[in-house]
Amino acid sequence: MMSRFFSNKYKELKPYTPGEQPQDQKYVKLNTNESPFPPSPLAVEYAKREAEKLNLYSDPTCKPLCEELAKTYDLKPENVICTNGSDEVLDFVFKCYCDDDIPVAFPNISYGFYPVYAKANRVPFVEIPLKNDFTIDVNDYLGINKTIIIANPNAPTGIALELSDIENIVKSNPDNIIVIDEAYVAFGADSAVDLVKKYDNLIVIGTYSKAMSLAGARLGFAFADEKLISDLNTLRYSTNPYNVNRMTMFAGIGALQDAEYTKKNLETIIENREYTVNELEKLGFEILTSKANFIFAKSSKIDGKELYLELKKRGVLVRHFTKEQISNFVRITIGTKEQMDILLQKIKEVLS
Repeated sequence: MMSRFFSNKYKELKPYTPGEQPQDQKYVKLNTNESPFPPSPLAVEYAKREAEKLNLYSDPTCKPLCEELAKTYDLKPENVICTNGSDEVLDFVFKCYCDDDIPVAFPNISYGFYPVYAKANRVPFVEIPLKNDFTIDVNDYLGINKTIIIANPNAPTGIALELSDIENIVKSNPDNIIVIDEAYVAFGADSAVDLVKKYDNLIVIGTYSKAMSLAGARLGFAFADEKLISDLNTLRYSTNPYNVNRMTMFAGIGALQDAEYTKKNLETIIENREYTVNELEKLGFEILTSKANFIFAKSSKIDGKELYLELKKRGVLVRHFTKEQISNFVRITIGTKEQMDILLQKIKEVLS
């Protein structure tokens, strides 16, 4: 319900629906692609230290974190922007590089925030259909003269593009911005970060929410040519210059410095993903090839919505989407081995 004061320009806006965060009972929570592991001990230590300075504003330039990210990814600090979650830098992209003359294009099945941002920023957009096997047809994006946003691996399918395909898209649209949203890239796909050194029209977005176990800290970043970073910072300083709080900033530094901790967790999640895929296939499930920390699965024995509801009754949360093309699927976050065994047991109960 909206008030009578709400601007007409937003009256048709349908907000993004985040994954459930229910408080009514304890669930095995496999619905929002969080890491099942706690943050790095070093990240926690750095955050605690900065908590003693919360009377002071954080560094609006995010200099310490930008420098650490640049060192980690072999870039210059001028090639880095840090934001309040990767969603913030996505919003900046829509504001900076999309308008009535420059529409935006993205897959019709992808991150649900893309069409919301397009509508909120009142820019025209094109949703390009996936192929029947849920892969992106690279040819649909060659030389289309639009701002392009592609999640790689894609969500909710988990399917990844080859790096050569990404480069072909970037090369074929030299006068337009190409955004590769790499929220899940650490789980088995190839990052396009190195292409930033080669192309001045590429923005690569990353997040601490998945691989680095900091979803609750709200920390994102992007890499691009320094002129593009200047564009994005113009929006940042015009809206929320202290967008990254000091505890989050230094937790981010700690997570980068504790790379071995992250690597071990990634290996475990990938191992658990393959285990879960194998066990579900034994139960007759069809599962798309995932390079993310989730899988997209469907069964010929039960409708996707019914499976989601039956699992929820049994204390396991997965994600269901109502869009017709994918309504028979559920998206399952990969958790600990114990969590995946509980999921598998509950699915067997449902199917029986």
